[in-house]
Amino acid sequence: MTTVRAKKNLGQHFLKDQNIARKIVDSLQNEQIPDVLEIGPGMGVLTQYLLSKENYKTTVVEIDHESVDYLKKHFPQLEDRIISKDFLKMKLEDYFTDKFAVIGNFPYNISSQIFFKVLDYKNQIPEVVGMIQKEVAERLATGPGSKTYGILSVFLQAFYDIEYLFTVHEQVFSPPPKVKSAVIRLTRNEREKLDCNEKLFFTVVKTAFNQRRKTMRNSLKQMITDDTIKTNEIFNLRPEQLSVTEFENLTRLIESQS
Repeated sequence: MTTVRAKKNLGQHFLKDQNIARKIVDSLQNEQIPDVLEIGPGMGVLTQYLLSKENYKTTVVEIDHESVDYLKKHFPQLEDRIISKDFLKMKLEDYFTDKFAVIGNFPYNISSQIFFKVLDYKNQIPEVVGMIQKEVAERLATGPGSKTYGILSVFLQAFYDIEYLFTVHEQVFSPPPKVKSAVIRLTRNEREKLDCNEKLFFTVVKTAFNQRRKTMRNSLKQMITDDTIKTNEIFNLRPEQLSVTEFENLTRLIESQS
């Protein structure tokens, strides 16, 4: 049986364990959303279980031409639903007019970029199940007060509930990665939009975390007046101590100064 050679530059680590593959696919919960997009199917270890679920209409996107040829040969039922493109450069609205779920064994080297793209389509993507580096999964799922809580944690948690589902060990991949993996689930929350200027919110969060060892007083001093800093306790905190709602409040406060 022909196989696909894992390519280091694409961050490919092919999952071998069928039980884990089935468990990942079963982690998709919203069966009211029939359209599912799998990112980086490789040799189709997740794809086979997605296709076995009759209520799903599965589409896959794969940048590796060798994998595309393999998928066409071994999964003819996908027909014209194999997209041979770079997910990060795709205009998803060209392929999906309605809501769709996202799933995949995401390449470590682009997992953060995948989540930023999900945010761009947050009103179309109600659910994401992804296998990523364990350390990144912990960072995304953790709440305020943790040293691993960061920029992407805040951005994603603004619009999604994030669950750390389970850990996946190195030995179940070919080739084995040097770190453990984990599967997380993102479920769109009820926040339709931020209660502040969204562009400014992103700027405030990035500015604060880019100097995460400093208190908000020092990291945001160029954005706020001294009087406001003196009269608000929030500026005594470090960025990892602030919830999404507190960042919203802070953004409105900064906006009121301009």
